[in-house]
Amino acid sequence: MAEKLVYIHPDAKVASEVKIDPFTTIHENVEIGENTWIGSSVTIMPGTRIGKNCKIFPGSVIGAIPQDLKFAGEITTAEIGDNTIVREFVTINRGTKVLGKTVIGKNNLLMAYVHIAHDCVIGDNCILANGVTLAGHIVIDDFAIVGGLSAVHQFVHIGSHVMISGGSLIRKDVPPFVKAAREPLAYVGINSVGLRRRGFSNEKIAEIQEIYRTIFVKGHNSSRALEIIEAEMKPSPERDEILLFIRNSSRGIMKGYGKGE
Repeated sequence: MAEKLVYIHPDAKVASEVKIDPFTTIHENVEIGENTWIGSSVTIMPGTRIGKNCKIFPGSVIGAIPQDLKFAGEITTAEIGDNTIVREFVTINRGTKVLGKTVIGKNNLLMAYVHIAHDCVIGDNCILANGVTLAGHIVIDDFAIVGGLSAVHQFVHIGSHVMISGGSLIRKDVPPFVKAAREPLAYVGINSVGLRRRGFSNEKIAEIQEIYRTIFVKGHNSSRALEIIEAEMKPSPERDEILLFIRNSSRGIMKGYGKGE
């Protein structure tokens, strides 16, 4: 009887062992990987790609067209990687012709009422807490955590291993390995607890901390701070990731603690 309460378009590709609860609608041009669960009252729109072992909770809408007046009906996708959990009433829009897709990587947790707009790219192992709202064209790197009810401006880049306080207004890029809080959003230290949990050594954490002291605490402007870091600190993957992130920042990075925007 429950199967009669589910609509699956004949052209949708639904793998074996996918469980779909009543009152859910799956449109054409949709692909769903093995062992994924789709809860009740979920709507999965054309262009959606969902990986294996995902959980989509009731009320979510995945792959709806962008809330962008420039969208002209182009064929694009919304892609969700394996082992990702999408909680109640999450909305994920598909891409526009600019990128062609919205991408959520593997092993992510999107808590209830998260909104992810068109052309966003989220890495792996990220957590977006309840009510986080992403405007279009945002990039979030691996292992980032964004606190509940935070709003992220379009084109912002959030680095890997970042922890952002709940209720934040994120208007500038947030470089990797840091904690960010206050209003305007500012550097409040490195994410040492998260880094330890992920296997970073005390020596590596101290190296990252010294890099950010040079950038945010010692009074240098960004260009001068990067020159000092490059000249005085040995190359390492973490050092180079920070340098590359800041040099490639199109919006500019958030400021140091207490310095305002």
